[in-house]
Amino acid sequence: MRVTQNDKIMQMKIDTMIVGIDVGKETHYAKAIDIRGVELGRLLRFSNDAEGYASLDKWMNEIMKRTEKTEAIVGFEPTGHYWFTLADHLKGRGHKLAIVNPYHVKCTKELDDNSPTKNDLKDPKTIAMLVKDGRYRDVYIPEELYQELREAVWEYERLKRRKKDIKNQVTRWLDIRFPEFEKVFSAWDGKAARIILKKCPTPARVVEAGTEGIMNIWLEQGVKGASRKKANGIVEAAQKSIGRTIGLVAAEKSLRNMLTEYEMIEKQLEEQEKQMGELLRQVPNTEYLLGMKGMGMVSTAIIVSEIGDIRRFQAARQIIKMSGLNLSENSSGKHKGQTKISKRGRKRLRTALFRIVIPLIANNEEFRMLHHRYVSREKNPLKKMQSIIALCCKLIRIIYAILTKGIEYDRNEVLRGIKPRVKAA
Repeated sequence: MRVTQNDKIMQMKIDTMIVGIDVGKETHYAKAIDIRGVELGRLLRFSNDAEGYASLDKWMNEIMKRTEKTEAIVGFEPTGHYWFTLADHLKGRGHKLAIVNPYHVKCTKELDDNSPTKNDLKDPKTIAMLVKDGRYRDVYIPEELYQELREAVWEYERLKRRKKDIKNQVTRWLDIRFPEFEKVFSAWDGKAARIILKKCPTPARVVEAGTEGIMNIWLEQGVKGASRKKANGIVEAAQKSIGRTIGLVAAEKSLRNMLTEYEMIEKQLEEQEKQMGELLRQVPNTEYLLGMKGMGMVSTAIIVSEIGDIRRFQAARQIIKMSGLNLSENSSGKHKGQTKISKRGRKRLRTALFRIVIPLIANNEEFRMLHHRYVSREKNPLKKMQSIIALCCKLIRIIYAILTKGIEYDRNEVLRGIKPRVKAA
């Protein structure tokens, strides 16, 4: 996968047509040039539908036939999700795809006309010129298995966000209607607490039911270890409640709707986790990755879905760069800039790595030892956040070795080279 800018430029031949497309939700704009930057035809405006794609194919074929071009490379900005269907169509037609950085388009838009103007008529040529100069990256469209896993992960994360939203909304409802509730129950989504919210959502209904009524409700619903002390506590809290008492009918209905949706999402999350697990087991060598202490199924699925087919990488450092964890520095002359991670790449992968390294430090002995070594060594000790970033990169190298070689996790290999000093510390 390691391809330099020179390699990309050398791929451009005299019979290559370069097409730049400015992607929009409903309308796209395309411009064609040759390897010298000469425009090969008029600007094409086409719609984001089957008829528009047909007009794009016709336009490209006419130009290629007229200018005797035999191949085409098509570049575009990754504008949200609007480029997905267009990329699938162009890939199906056998064209090479290229993605240019929107920031690069913004920086180079003045080269042709010395004007800061940026519009749909100007951007396609700017994109095509960046592709001509090799300033692009290849488009990776995952194969069926990896795309299925990626879609499953996206849906899982959407459900998790929705569950969190509802949880916050119920908490808001309680703050208004029954602020004392969470002083009795540590969390409203526990089984016993949730049953009370369904049967007796307001302080008035709790007082009406009384301690015996609350106990009977729990026994009927099969709550194990139902506590009379807890039941008496919620009744006493309800008697002293300062919650609002107006508009209760609509408020109770709102709470019931939120609780119903919350329980539905919990079931959907269980089904989604099951689907993710089934898909993950189809990816070669993931059973060795799951054997690593601290690597859960969900975290592994997120990382594997973001990486895709790991065989397309030649080294782990390419994945580190793709995740935006590679170091960057801004220095000039005598000025020594601060070194930071680039944050250029797949944000979801970077976030997943960060979130999994934190519990790994707590639960995995090797990562805990490495973290202690990084922050306490005499020469060049790292700050805690720097150590976490270093461990994210370490995890990528471990994942790359396990998935490409099909080997089991080896704690001795992880600590190789620094183990004696770790013990000394």
